[in-house]
Amino acid sequence: MATITELKCAVRETLEARGVLGQLKARIRAEVFSALEGDKQPPQPQLSHENLLINELIREYLEFNKYKYCASVLTAESGQPQVPLDRQFLANELNVAEDSSSKSVPLLYGLVSHFVNRDDSRGKVFLRSLSHPPGPSSSTRGTDA
Repeated sequence: MATITELKCAVRETLEARGVLGQLKARIRAEVFSALEGDKQPPQPQLSHENLLINELIREYLEFNKYKYCASVLTAESGQPQVPLDRQFLANELNVAEDSSSKSVPLLYGLVSHFVNRDDSRGKVFLRSLSHPPGPSSSTRGTDA
């Protein structure tokens, strides 16, 4: 007959082998922080269009890599809609054309691959400022404060 210590060890090894133990620890940690913060959390700022797209790229990446708790925390903390955006809509918003092979991986992989593997003699990519910078002030933009 197995001792209680051997049983605990067997359960721990089984949970680790299934990849569940890390998820459980992360979930417990998130719940403890949530309980400690209570109602002290400030209201979330309204999501800008750019933040919505960026968060969706990150969520797609996290879910593809089976980081389900990270994705759920991102969704909860960012105010991202629970239902993911349609991938075709996301690709259209980013002005990205896909072939059949690129549809099997997150859009973020394709975007990174494009910039890492580009053979362009012009050098670095020039980044422009966002039309509406992210953050709490974006919801009051256009009004006199």
